[in-house]
Amino acid sequence: MRITTHSFFLLTLFTCLSFIANAQNKFTISGRVSEADTGEDLIGVTIYTSDQANGTMTNTYGFYSLTLPEGDYQILFSFIGYQTQTISISLTSNQQINVELGNADTKLNEVVVKAEKKDENLSATKMGVEKLDMKDVGKLPVLFGERDVLKTIQLLPGISTVSEGGNGFSVRGGSIDQNLILLDEAPVYSASHLMGFFSVFNPDAIKGMTVYKGGIPANYGGRAASVLDITMRDGNSKNFSASGGIGLISSRLTLEGPIVEDKVSFIVSGRRSYADIAAKSAGIIESGADLYFYDLNAKLNYKINDKNRLFLSGYFGLDDFGFEDMGMNWGNTTGTLRWNHLFSNKLFFNATFIYSNYNYGFNFGDKGSMSSGIKDYGLKLDFTLYANANNTMKFGSDDTYHNFYPGEFLFEENTIPDIKVAKKQALENSIYFTNTQKINSKLTADYGIRLSFFEQLGEGYNTTYNDNNQIIDQEYFAKGKIMQTYFEPEPRVSLNYRMNTKSSVKASYNRMAQYMHMLSNSTSGQPTDTWMPSTSNVRPTTVDQYSIGYFRNFNDNTFKFSIESYYKNMNDITDYKDGTEVMLNEDIESYILQGKGRSYGAEFYLKKKYGKLTGWLSYTLSKTENQIDGINQGNWYNSAYDKTHDISIVASYQLSKRVSLSTNWVYYTGNAVTFPSGKYEFDNNQIPYFTERNGYRMPDYHRLDLNLHLEGKGTKRFNSSWDFSLYNAYNQMNAYSINFRESVDEPGSTEAVKLSLFGIVPSITWNFKF
Repeated sequence: MRITTHSFFLLTLFTCLSFIANAQNKFTISGRVSEADTGEDLIGVTIYTSDQANGTMTNTYGFYSLTLPEGDYQILFSFIGYQTQTISISLTSNQQINVELGNADTKLNEVVVKAEKKDENLSATKMGVEKLDMKDVGKLPVLFGERDVLKTIQLLPGISTVSEGGNGFSVRGGSIDQNLILLDEAPVYSASHLMGFFSVFNPDAIKGMTVYKGGIPANYGGRAASVLDITMRDGNSKNFSASGGIGLISSRLTLEGPIVEDKVSFIVSGRRSYADIAAKSAGIIESGADLYFYDLNAKLNYKINDKNRLFLSGYFGLDDFGFEDMGMNWGNTTGTLRWNHLFSNKLFFNATFIYSNYNYGFNFGDKGSMSSGIKDYGLKLDFTLYANANNTMKFGSDDTYHNFYPGEFLFEENTIPDIKVAKKQALENSIYFTNTQKINSKLTADYGIRLSFFEQLGEGYNTTYNDNNQIIDQEYFAKGKIMQTYFEPEPRVSLNYRMNTKSSVKASYNRMAQYMHMLSNSTSGQPTDTWMPSTSNVRPTTVDQYSIGYFRNFNDNTFKFSIESYYKNMNDITDYKDGTEVMLNEDIESYILQGKGRSYGAEFYLKKKYGKLTGWLSYTLSKTENQIDGINQGNWYNSAYDKTHDISIVASYQLSKRVSLSTNWVYYTGNAVTFPSGKYEFDNNQIPYFTERNGYRMPDYHRLDLNLHLEGKGTKRFNSSWDFSLYNAYNQMNAYSINFRESVDEPGSTEAVKLSLFGIVPSITWNFKF
């Protein structure tokens, strides 16, 4: 019997109150931690007692709660790059303490570093998790000088790029549609500009980002491989400021400030490319052509009182390519309205209303037009209960109504019938509970479960096909009627055993269910990809992942090392019958094949966070295979996302107070691809002959990038900096694709032709802030 959200909350609250009842002789300190200069909430600030016996961290909204026995304490508030604050308290009653942390200047750096609790990687339960500092992202060399969070995470272990220059990424052998990308909790379905070479995320508007590869918390769901959670900045609540940059491809501008000081703030951040302007000026394209993209991020932050806050945020982005009578455009729109409420100093509540819309379209002039997309409406209710010093509980619900628009082609001539693929609707619901429990001084557990429900809704037909893709039966369902139902329990558990002050061992298991499938003829992801729900013919994908890891810090936590191994068992993964046409295919379900997959590997990670020289070294050794009846004669074959070796070296050296040099070098095994094994002649035509699916490899890929960052002298009101980058510094002509054709010099024989996209690409960007 289906559990209702109401009964779930009552049961959970009853359980949570029993924890509180056992802690009546203790008291709680709670509050928010923000940045002193801007009032921006700080995520992940460590709050702990001077003996480090008890501690907690701020959540996404800067809120913390710590319950301790009655007594005298010194409480430390620590965050990398900020001055650590120590507050002495005599705890005889519940107390609210709001803290503002100031930026650590150069003179205080050494003192602050020694005071920080830098072994969070050892004490935290979660594994396969990485938080990225936007300051570090800004100094890395990137293509065309455009800072890019998606390209940065591809330098981490277990995360690999699927094509040069592209933003599509694979996590531990998963496909690109198995990654849940959230912007202020709203899903982003196509995260790239310019056919994948730039991400839609303007770094000036981003506060923080966390990527989950394994041990994924139960409050996340809907995808089978990973979660990338990106949080937008709230806006400066103390002073008005402006920042931006001018580069070779695009320029950006951010405005932020208080509407009512320390109460209402805003931020607006925009970015636009101008390749079309330069091309028109140079006469490369005609004056009427379009070739640009833009982003606009906006957020309003309203502090109603100490217990209530409202956030309204939105993203608008568009790519527009048009030449003469043909054109293409695609873009995302997201909106999020959030309400934070404190029921008490221990119970934090967040309600989120979500809107997400992705669509693309083609214009063929006087011939017609084509369009497709997906639109979501969602409501999330999240509770966090800081029950006591040893238990932090989270529980809530997530409800989303999906609208799928597979595509339609509208002809200008009335004599030609329009092509319309039937729209689909679905309702995805889930409830979850999770608890982080400190069992003893050495063992901590994070355990929970997510119960997910999926219903495909009418109006529409449930269609039955034979093996030849022919319809043999259809059943009609009226609007709102349930056509197909799926239910999946998704247990999660992570364990951390603290061996000593320098090392720990972690293990995790999580089960993920994905009810949506991306239809694409490309592994790298394109704007023309479309989404469809699970139906009676296409089952949801489920993944069971097991992970174990060893974590060790060296040299007073300056160096952090980890090795994680994982095994993923994947069920009902999808692929297509040979020769399948995805676009505008009304019967695409009959061409989809499902089977199983497996992915396993080891990830090595060495990171240095402090000092003049910082950076990391990551190496991933992995294997990903699929077995699907109807493909490769039913035998196991390499997944398109299989890469044996993947190495990234990232380094940044502070030459002086104003000058730093950054570099990254990447190497990975070439993608698994299907090439013809031979050819035969039929009716005087040369026909390629294919044998094994993904039985060949592209050439191995490697590249070196460099970046020189120069800080201007600056004044009290104005600061600027320059970035000089070299992408592919030693001009390695890596293969983007390989095609086969008849040799010009030797007719009758076949030759392979390699296409390379980039040689050396220099770039320069000027950044400013006032």
